[in-house]
Amino acid sequence: MKIEKELMAYCANCNKHTKHTVKLYAKKPERWMNVGRRRHERAIKGFVGSVEPKIHPKKLGKKQKVILQCQVCKKSSERVIGDRTKKKLEIKH
Repeated sequence: MKIEKELMAYCANCNKHTKHTVKLYAKKPERWMNVGRRRHERAIKGFVGSVEPKIHPKKLGKKQKVILQCQVCKKSSERVIGDRTKKKLEIKH
């Protein structure tokens, strides 16, 4: 799935439609001192029951997310493109 490098979108900060640059969303790695991770490590340290998450059915595809940055005020916002899809997003050149 291809998306334009620049597009017109609503900017909540400017309160109007302006040109936005498009960047692909990339999830950052989880911090090792995360609260959830520390809690999970504490739970599995001693003799406890099942603390692993239940296995859920696999989803059909990820929601493709992009980051839009306003060229006027430089504020950025996220937008989900389409619904669940197996196709990866690409930026047109």
